[in-house]
Amino acid sequence: MKAMLDTHAFLWALAGDARMSQHARDIFAGSTDLSLSIASVWEILIKVQSGKLNFPRPAVPYVLRRLAENRIKTLPISIDHLLALERLPMHHRDPFDRILIAQSLQENLPVITADPLFKHYPVQVIW
Repeated sequence: MKAMLDTHAFLWALAGDARMSQHARDIFAGSTDLSLSIASVWEILIKVQSGKLNFPRPAVPYVLRRLAENRIKTLPISIDHLLALERLPMHHRDPFDRILIAQSLQENLPVITADPLFKHYPVQVIW
């Protein structure tokens, strides 16, 4: 299945966190076409540096290693994504989630997320 992981879904999958739905866990374990936005890598780095996330350091090489181990691609941010972002209504105020929503719309990718605010946008949410 082709899908994009929200940041928390990626982190919960790596940690085996019980908050992740069984359906999302099954997709994570069985999919060969998952993506993680470069915005999520940036978000993880910011949270590690601010002390909000306890993570191996250096964080970015660790994330890249875990992406490779799980065959997850990185999704760069393009100008088209930014154009889609600019058109989004302000239902969601988190800038990282807003770019994920724009990427989902532009790339026609469902998003694996537990965030209820994603449902205010015309994106396919998997949870």
